[in-house]
Amino acid sequence: MQSLISKISKKNSNFAPKLMKMAKLYVFNPEHDLALAANLSNFTAPHAGRQLRHDLGYLPALWAGDDDLILVDDVETAVRAYGRLRAKVGGTPKKFIHASQLANEDITDVEPWGWDLALRAFLKRKGVDAVPNEEQIEAIRDLSHRKHAIDLLRQLQLPGTIGDSCCADTIFEIRDELKRHGKVVVKAPWSSSGRGVRFLTVAFDEYQERWIKNIVKSQGCVVVEPYYNKVKDFGMEFMSDGNGQVTYLGLSLFHTKNGAYTGNLIATEEDKQELISNYIPAGLLADVREKICQYMGEKLKDKYRGPFGVDMMLVSTADKDGFLLHPCVEINLRRTMGHVALAIRPFADGFTRVMRIEYTDKYKMHVVKR
Repeated sequence: MQSLISKISKKNSNFAPKLMKMAKLYVFNPEHDLALAANLSNFTAPHAGRQLRHDLGYLPALWAGDDDLILVDDVETAVRAYGRLRAKVGGTPKKFIHASQLANEDITDVEPWGWDLALRAFLKRKGVDAVPNEEQIEAIRDLSHRKHAIDLLRQLQLPGTIGDSCCADTIFEIRDELKRHGKVVVKAPWSSSGRGVRFLTVAFDEYQERWIKNIVKSQGCVVVEPYYNKVKDFGMEFMSDGNGQVTYLGLSLFHTKNGAYTGNLIATEEDKQELISNYIPAGLLADVREKICQYMGEKLKDKYRGPFGVDMMLVSTADKDGFLLHPCVEINLRRTMGHVALAIRPFADGFTRVMRIEYTDKYKMHVVKR
């Protein structure tokens, strides 16, 4: 009798619902900034954005836990690409998953590159319910507006800093700024790196004026800043717990070409601080860091939990050997390539490395000696 019951139980167990293990999902959606600007649930990224997502979708494996899931377009491609990277920088095997498999997982938390309506709608369609509601997404979008970078910049006006910025919604206001500064940078409130930016001189043309009017019509205003003689790009990376606490993660020393990101320095925090202190006092960096943590902690409380970065730059002055810190060029309310670089440990051999993103027939990430 016991043997028969065992056989029946074993047979019936095939029909019992399978228990799904709770999991955290990581998503690399580099088209996020463009999706924020569009503010559409049904948003199709440009080809370059889709390819970047396809080719580098494995990147969250650098910071995800061993039991977490990483959403990718092609699992086999991701496994191979991450394997090549892991051979250089170390790490453990990770779990990659295709969107078609999401309905079979009990996703309890999602950590994307950045939250927007398009990603929320995509995950909902795939059966993932652990996403912010539309009101929360709207709050994140508002906090991503460049007007908040203007507010933070005003809080960071310390001795040794420089920086001026304002919102404008008419051509007349922009002409006034041109008269004041001679050359200005005009930015769309929501735009990705290298896009949505125009450099204007006193005589700007009809094409530039039309672009400004289109941005004002679609996004409400433009942001106008003086043009500065930039010496070096860098940034600070942070994490918000959503409860009013912001944690500093480290410096990001990065390179751009024509406004587009090309790579990051992989080095110890001490080495990076030493590089910056060749231009400005180390104490100034510490003061700026502390003020950002305080101000952004209150700003993001109950509104945003996750990584963010503040881009900065070193500016040369009229004095040949003089340098000033621009402490807030923009706020990236999302994960950044600086966070990616911080996820790669400095090498024990003492050599500094550079993390580069290159494009030939596809996007590739390399970590090479400087």
